[in-house]
Amino acid sequence: MVQVKKIDDYRYEIPRTGNMRVPGIIYISQGLLGNFTDDEPIKQVMHVASLPGIVKSSMAMPDIHLGYGFPIGGVAAFDYDDGIISPGGVGYDINCGVSLITTNIDYDEARDKINVLLDEINKTVPAGIDYKSSFRISIDDENEILSSGIEWAYNNGYATREDVERTEENGKMPANISGVSEKAIKRGKNELGTLGAGNHFLEIDRIESIIDETKAKKFRINNKNNLAIMVHTGSRGLGHQVATDYLMRLNEEDSSIKSEDDRQLISAYIHSRTGQDYINAMNAAANFGFVNRQIITYKIRKAFEKIFGEDFEHLGIETLYSLAHNMAKAEMHNVDGNKRKLMVHRKGATRALPAYAATGYFNETGHPVIIPGNMGGPSYVMAGMPGNDEITFSSSCHGAGRVLSRKRANEQFNAEDVEMELKSQGIYLRATTKKAIIEESPGSYKNIDEVVRVITGAKIAAPVARLMPVAVMKG
Repeated sequence: MVQVKKIDDYRYEIPRTGNMRVPGIIYISQGLLGNFTDDEPIKQVMHVASLPGIVKSSMAMPDIHLGYGFPIGGVAAFDYDDGIISPGGVGYDINCGVSLITTNIDYDEARDKINVLLDEINKTVPAGIDYKSSFRISIDDENEILSSGIEWAYNNGYATREDVERTEENGKMPANISGVSEKAIKRGKNELGTLGAGNHFLEIDRIESIIDETKAKKFRINNKNNLAIMVHTGSRGLGHQVATDYLMRLNEEDSSIKSEDDRQLISAYIHSRTGQDYINAMNAAANFGFVNRQIITYKIRKAFEKIFGEDFEHLGIETLYSLAHNMAKAEMHNVDGNKRKLMVHRKGATRALPAYAATGYFNETGHPVIIPGNMGGPSYVMAGMPGNDEITFSSSCHGAGRVLSRKRANEQFNAEDVEMELKSQGIYLRATTKKAIIEESPGSYKNIDEVVRVITGAKIAAPVARLMPVAVMKG
């Protein structure tokens, strides 16, 4: 095993060795560190630390597990003038992220309608790897989505102005879409408003507890026991194709940056032609991801209106926040006392801007940090803490994180037992395959309460509310 050095109860250091340009820092507890069955994710933190232009440290959040190139839960920032952009540091599902939608509907009053509500949502939100959307758009529409993001949804009646304001970057990343291939566009054309498979989900929750009442009110979490809906998906096949296209292009170019430690970390200098083309294509895919989640939000509102017989405004169905997990962004940060422009990669990690760094609606609270657990356990809404920009470039974990690989989950669980466990907790489950149930079983994930304890203890983000699932839809 790679040796790590304990700094405090929430941080462990991997000292510089070999090709590492900076140390590695893992935000984790002794208990979570004991979950590792091998040191491959830790080695990935070390390999990222060897990339050109990296500043401060190669970081990982407490949900760390093995990913493509970067570990899931990995955070790394590169100097914008001398550093690199890494498709492996973003991942195949560009702007995989979460939307959290709040309501003023009391769970006890709606309990008898929960199952039929999820069934209605399931009719209009396709889930599963090969399921296509009934939501049809033209190529011109898709190009506009790639360019303008959620503004397209607003202009066409699928989003409110508050939806736009409560989406990361207002749902629009700057993008020249010329670098998005025809194949990527074709893959995305029939996937808008779809959930996908793997760890993607749609979940109806109840607010189990409110931890910070002031921030909760600002977030529109008004009452304990109200219903909320969580949507976890991204840019679907379009984003996957963008990643595939640029990894292939980098592997064919002599000028690409090839890591001696891991071929999956092949990268481009930010100011190279390929680097700029990838950034534009990545941002276009991110815009598609923002709109994908927004169209699902629109469909959820329609389902609530049908089942409850009232319009969504009266039901209080509002976007709390829609955020990205897999992105690289140009940001300004203090490094050794100097303000520097950096390209911050967050792979299975999310932005957690504190109040003074946030703008718009959340400038008094900091941006919401939404951390899903597993389909049988709690999730958290948190808010970025003051000073975290000096610690993690204002980054937090994105969920509980896997403790078992999908292969090991298939060896240890069966679908019938998982379904019975959820049913005994009063959780209604809809899944497209038994494989999805097994691989996403609650036992496959880390203890979310311990993950949140680390994030809080490390002064990255503070809890605002705790949610519990009552109905889950898996692809």
